[in-house]
Amino acid sequence: MPEGLIVVNGGAPLAGTVSVAGAKNSVLKLMAASLLAPGVTTIRNVPIISDVTLMGEVLENLGAKVAFGNHEVTIDTAPVDSVEAPWELVARMRASIAVLGPLVGRFGRAHVAMPGGCQIGSRKLDMHILGLEALGVAFDISHGFIDASIPQGLKGAPVILDFPSVGATENLMMAAVRACGITTIDNAAREPEIVDLAGYLVQMGARITGAGTPTIEIEGVDELLPVAEHRTIGDRIEAGTFLVAGVLGGGPLTVEGVRPAQLEMALSKLKAMGAELTVAADRITVSHDGALRPTDIQTLPHPGFPTDLQAQFMVLDALADGRSVITENVFENRFMFADEIARMGADIRIEGHFAFIDGVRQLSGAPVRSPDLRGGAALVLAGLVADGQTVVAGIEHIDRGYEHFERKLASCGARIERVPAEKVTKRHV
Repeated sequence: MPEGLIVVNGGAPLAGTVSVAGAKNSVLKLMAASLLAPGVTTIRNVPIISDVTLMGEVLENLGAKVAFGNHEVTIDTAPVDSVEAPWELVARMRASIAVLGPLVGRFGRAHVAMPGGCQIGSRKLDMHILGLEALGVAFDISHGFIDASIPQGLKGAPVILDFPSVGATENLMMAAVRACGITTIDNAAREPEIVDLAGYLVQMGARITGAGTPTIEIEGVDELLPVAEHRTIGDRIEAGTFLVAGVLGGGPLTVEGVRPAQLEMALSKLKAMGAELTVAADRITVSHDGALRPTDIQTLPHPGFPTDLQAQFMVLDALADGRSVITENVFENRFMFADEIARMGADIRIEGHFAFIDGVRQLSGAPVRSPDLRGGAALVLAGLVADGQTVVAGIEHIDRGYEHFERKLASCGARIERVPAEKVTKRHV
């Protein structure tokens, strides 16, 4: 993706239609799951984002052949001859840890660097490791690497997660499909991306029930086969981001390619703020006029309010007529965005995992820097309604999860451009 800045001139009304890409948080795990069976798999509705490209590099480093084209990726895992995911790749994206379960499931061992990615909290791997240990996986963790092996084989077992971790649930599912016997995961994550992964694994020949509920049961099988074709679900977080843009810009703005039921809590908060919504099978139309109502939000695992939409909704609360409180229950450092929007005139006070927000009449354009993926997108949204020009740096974070973000906003009327690094001038800083 090109480097540079995103420059937004605020005040333009937004209306039109936006189609969301495939879910980033699903396709990355589907790509990792392809390792479970030798052969060729094609995944469709794949977003053109840097995280997907990086996951392709991780798979290629393991020996797979990866080809991208026309919003799809074809992966041939037959040539895979390595179980090592190196630091220089894994450190750039936390989702790379998703290869741990598939490598153990297929080869019985893995050598994976400790992951990196967005700096939004510690997000420890304890639950991954404890859960896999219950299935018979032995670990040696030292010098920044995780060495996994199965000296007595993979054996199904009951696992209770301390917290409904999406990543731990996914890694456990991908290992348990090759375990001998039955594995039950209690307090499992219920996100739509878990359901998508389970459906993909079932297409491979896995036996999984309960995905999308707090208890998932997996009966291990002796063999899995590659999936000829699988279509990724739409990205509910991208959809939610554009719905917030529609509220800020007035609308009507229609978001296509997402199931409204996957955004139920976010939609209820938009209504509480005063937005008008029209919902159909695979699209949502939003519009808004007048003052925004202050609305409290608590982030929780699905079906609660998604932490990945917290920063975007903070922009709405920052402009609401009154005080709102946002409680972040998932990642302890996710309020880093607040410091940047405060540069634009927002009145936000952080106390622990609470953000107290007193709405202001107007934000002012300013130079800001993306602290992480969702915070970067939220700064662009703030720029849409700010007085004057907002210049957003650190846009490599945004490119990790949004395909052609500024182009989609421009198609709805936003005055926005990406300025390549070599064309950055003083007027942009």
